[in-house]
Amino acid sequence: MSISTSIERRAIITVASIFSLRMLGLFMVYPVFAIYAFQLRNSTPVLVGLALGIYGLTQALFQIPFGFASDRLGRKPLIMFGLSLFILGSVIAALSDSIYGVVIGRCLQGMSAIGSVMMALVADLTRETVRARAMAVMGITIGLSFALAMVLGPVLGDWAGVQGIFWLMAVFGALAMLLLWVLVPDPNRSLGPDLTKPIRASLLKVLANQELLQLNLGVLVLHASLVALFLKIPGTLVELGFEGGTVWRFYLVLIVSSLLTAPPLLLWLEKKTAANRKVGLLVFTLLLSEGGFYCFHKSMLGVGISLWMFFSAFNCLEASLPSLVSKLASSRERGTALGIYSSVQFIGLFLGGLAGGWLDKDYGMVGVLGFCMMLAMGWLVSITVNLRGY
Repeated sequence: MSISTSIERRAIITVASIFSLRMLGLFMVYPVFAIYAFQLRNSTPVLVGLALGIYGLTQALFQIPFGFASDRLGRKPLIMFGLSLFILGSVIAALSDSIYGVVIGRCLQGMSAIGSVMMALVADLTRETVRARAMAVMGITIGLSFALAMVLGPVLGDWAGVQGIFWLMAVFGALAMLLLWVLVPDPNRSLGPDLTKPIRASLLKVLANQELLQLNLGVLVLHASLVALFLKIPGTLVELGFEGGTVWRFYLVLIVSSLLTAPPLLLWLEKKTAANRKVGLLVFTLLLSEGGFYCFHKSMLGVGISLWMFFSAFNCLEASLPSLVSKLASSRERGTALGIYSSVQFIGLFLGGLAGGWLDKDYGMVGVLGFCMMLAMGWLVSITVNLRGY
């Protein structure tokens, strides 16, 4: 049984918009959170890192339970419930004048682990012939949300404060619920495979695949480095003379220039020969950028070039790693492989925030950047050891 193209198109665009609304608010916090958080009562570097990273921990813990529940209770009710948690967490964080309240709010935001459910909903509402394109639209939407958030975050933070961004997240959550209720059709569960129900044999097979394990290590390193780095980027830009009303220009130039490098890098990476060597070159770029940020963090030009290198490599890896996972996994294990990949990704967010905050407290810039560089070096070594190619 097939669905008309118009219904498929509406479902893909609407679910992608819901994804975008949720992620846009979450990403907007990154460029301004570290400075704001240190102004809260009871704030310490460790608690600031925890507040930034705990979202990833609860996301990782609740992805699979939400997926199971959606198989039994339906996709849309679980997404509604998750968005309700997201709104509640946003309101608690907005009302808090203590770092503990923000940690609780971010924890609740992470408990709205509806990413796998929304992917399953898209699969339910699309035919197999268009499903790959639908998933690509979802990935592109997340990437564009990140780029837009890097520019809007400092602007809105200067105008309404980080508390205002949390209030905006609550509004975005409510708008997402409205879009889901009004525009997304109820899925015919027989249309798509059950992507959220892991099979024991598939799980063991995926966990035993060395190449998939290497990619899972990669996404953990990538997101741990991102969160840890954002513990130092805002303060560094302030020291260089940027203020809330002007820092958005820096991010705009940085993100646009890094996005311009993404298409040729992705085309180069998608060529079939020696993909792991190409990933290795991008990881080496991450390593160089982190070293450059540490060495030249008192220079505006040095910081700009280092972060451009970081985000160019990050954007390319963020877009290509899931594609490599889907290619390496067989069709029977693809859903399981991507589910594990997503959970490890969120664990990386948590570890980056927690470890970065702890190292910042005791060792400052050298600790945080040393942590990021050690992660990149570990990933690079794992790629070097496995030279068979993807």
